[in-house]
Amino acid sequence: MAQLAGVIYTSHAWVDRPWPEWKVEREIRHLRPDVPRDSDEEMAAKSLRMREASAALGDKLAELAPDLLLIFGDDQYEYFHFDNFPAISVYLGEEFTGRGGSEARRGKGHPKFATALLTGLMERGFDPAFSMAPPRNGRGMPHAVMNPLHYYDAWSIPTVPLLTNAYYAPQLSARRHLEVGRAARGVIEDYPDDLRVVAIGSGGLWHTPRRDGAYLDEDFDRRGLEHLHTGEIAAWAEHFDSYAVPAGDASQDLDRDVPEEEMRGGDHVTHLPSRGGPQAGTRETCNWIAAAGTTDGHGAVIVDYVPLYAAPIGVGFAYCDDF
Repeated sequence: MAQLAGVIYTSHAWVDRPWPEWKVEREIRHLRPDVPRDSDEEMAAKSLRMREASAALGDKLAELAPDLLLIFGDDQYEYFHFDNFPAISVYLGEEFTGRGGSEARRGKGHPKFATALLTGLMERGFDPAFSMAPPRNGRGMPHAVMNPLHYYDAWSIPTVPLLTNAYYAPQLSARRHLEVGRAARGVIEDYPDDLRVVAIGSGGLWHTPRRDGAYLDEDFDRRGLEHLHTGEIAAWAEHFDSYAVPAGDASQDLDRDVPEEEMRGGDHVTHLPSRGGPQAGTRETCNWIAAAGTTDGHGAVIVDYVPLYAAPIGVGFAYCDDF
């Protein structure tokens, strides 16, 4: 029988980016005036902390010795486009490609488990889409999947991407992500083959990239991480979904388009109503909440939380291996 061996939670942006590049990015972004400015020494120290925390998760992943990775991640106009953007999708193919770090890479799929996940989610009240090959207009598997494989050099481990629409309005709520994670745990426990599965929650934490007036709400992140630490994931989902965007917060105004020449995948907007909660990149936190749903209330070890002001982004690392 399959078993959940552990869960890894990791940010997937700026983790391995050299800190001198942070300074350049800061100057071309339009941050809120009260965002702190780190010195060179502080940036170098934070860069070291991020590398050390990522290495610690790599060591933990090796210790867990997974036969399969189940990655909860969102897509940001990379794999899917708005001609057909599913709320939940399972990848069933033998392999997939995308960019890991700065290079085109190839990952291994696991069609048998992916099929069990697809049908198991349907049996548990979900209606996921599926794909057997990348869409014709897609650029490959999203960075939410490819970057963790790159950070932990996990290309040889069969991987099943479970992609959710955490990002684009109308998005899945944090509560729905939690329910997806709980259902995935049931699928793992019902799977007949002897597999050690490690789930990965990829993304986050707080960030509104390239938006005017961007800032970092460290208190919001730290309150969420405390819920993760204590295993109170339903409370975390409630904390997330009950957040109200402050009036006048341009960084979370998703009715305002980024100029085409500055646009990247995550900057596309649907102009449809949001489900509430934080907007833009902060919604990647829902990938962590989905992964935490597999743990059935068990708390996590918070390896580190690094407030990276140049982006700005809350960079987090955590794991759970106590079941």
